[in-house]
Amino acid sequence: MAETKVKTGGLDTPREARARLLPRLTPNPDAFGKATEKFARFMGTPQFLMWMTVFCLVWLAWNTFGPEALRFDSAALGFTALTLMLSLQASYAAPLLLLAQNRQDDRDKVALQQDRQRAERNLADTEYLTRELAALRIALREVATRDFVRSELRSVLEELLEEDREQRPVRRRRKKLPETTVSLPRITAPAQQDRRSGRRDASGQTAGSEQ
Repeated sequence: MAETKVKTGGLDTPREARARLLPRLTPNPDAFGKATEKFARFMGTPQFLMWMTVFCLVWLAWNTFGPEALRFDSAALGFTALTLMLSLQASYAAPLLLLAQNRQDDRDKVALQQDRQRAERNLADTEYLTRELAALRIALREVATRDFVRSELRSVLEELLEEDREQRPVRRRRKKLPETTVSLPRITAPAQQDRRSGRRDASGQTAGSEQ
């Protein structure tokens, strides 16, 4: 007899997927979620409560006061059909509400994450602007402003005016000295001898006239 060996895979190899008898239902999650949200929002409105109350009243009135041949829910049994319908509606409404709530939670998480990222960006921008403003303030401390330049120019102008006032008397004295020297003519040696001889002649004549 030939021995048949069954090949078994190791733990490192995944098992093959089993064949399904029925195809898997894969509805569009976005479309289904939007429909459930609409239904959940409608269930939370006063219109839904009003129409639900009208439906229950009509059901009870028909099965209580209507013709016996046309009644479909016995009042003696406690309106069993109405109870089953309401329980069925509640059993479907609860998962739909949970699904709508889960979608809202997902949106809230995404919005919260975006807000956090936006807050982080705003914080980073604010810190950057704060650093830039601090750097500008430090740089402006070393830069001369318009008022500072004006004050410095005024002080320099006042110093120059004071120096000019102090130097004016000295300049006037220096200008007067050349005028006195120019007004006095130079006398040469022959001219001085002529003047002396003229003085002697004049003195001799005066003496002869007196005699």
